[in-house]
Amino acid sequence: MTSGSQTSSFKHQISTHSVEVTKTLGKSIGMWITSGTVLALSGDLGSGKTSFVQGLARGLEVPDHYYITSPSYTLINEYPGRLPLFHVDLYRISDILELEDIGFYERLDGHVVVAVEWADRIGNGLLPAPINIHFEITSDETRKITIAVNEFNDLNLLKKFESFEKTVLYHSP
Repeated sequence: MTSGSQTSSFKHQISTHSVEVTKTLGKSIGMWITSGTVLALSGDLGSGKTSFVQGLARGLEVPDHYYITSPSYTLINEYPGRLPLFHVDLYRISDILELEDIGFYERLDGHVVVAVEWADRIGNGLLPAPINIHFEITSDETRKITIAVNEFNDLNLLKKFESFEKTVLYHSP
């Protein structure tokens, strides 16, 4: 765990070596997080953001018959679960004012989990205490994933993220 230089954030970085492990990471985080959590996801096209959210949905107990897709055209998809999941894709947002039109801010209030793909397009200032997760493509199957938390309360999540690395990544076939 290291402290960031620009903010008082704490970070940890791991590498996943398959889509399935990226989904498993998402599922684990979905099991650990609480209502009101906002996940700010960033990374290039194809870096694993949607795969991560597919796993996240399973960890939030979204029923299996819901197929989790990137809301590239609908902008927001909603899924029922232990905690409702709002999956937001800001790739096509060209103006921050469009967020109001799609009801983005209303989704941030309440007992839900919000996963925002392309969150870097709007900046963290508009998101309430986000957990930042950055995906980087390092090879065809390998992704470097960095999680950064700013709130002291989220340090427990970061510790679980580190534990995931030790138990799942180093013991998977």
